Amino acid sequence: MPIIKSAKKRVRTANKAAARNSKTKRSLKGALKAFHRAVTGKKDTKETQSKAQSALDKAAKKGVMHKNKVARKKSQVAKAAKSAAGGTKTAVKKAAPKKVAAKKPAAKKAPAKKTAKK
Repeated sequence: MPIIKSAKKRVRTANKAAARNSKTKRSLKGALKAFHRAVTGKKDTKETQSKAQSALDKAAKKGVMHKNKVARKKSQVAKAAKSAAGGTKTAVKKAAPKKVAAKKPAAKKAPAKKTAKK
């Protein structure tokens, strides 16, 4: 047990942070398990996928998981959802290129007047 007052405070704050982190981790695990059940059960995965990705984003925001690990997990979730949907290739409609308005040429400035030296 710490004796110094500041060390006692650090113990209290560390316990509060641990409780917050464990709550985030539990909700993340629950969301990922629900998504996995939906994928294996061949159910609609759209809603569970969005919840799982949202939980992953929250974990990254709160510092519970590293952002690169979260990106990897989100990619895995999206890949699993796509394969569960049937894995058929769908025609991807390409967006028409945006028309860029022609820029007006810059107005030419009149040359500076030459002043006669006196």
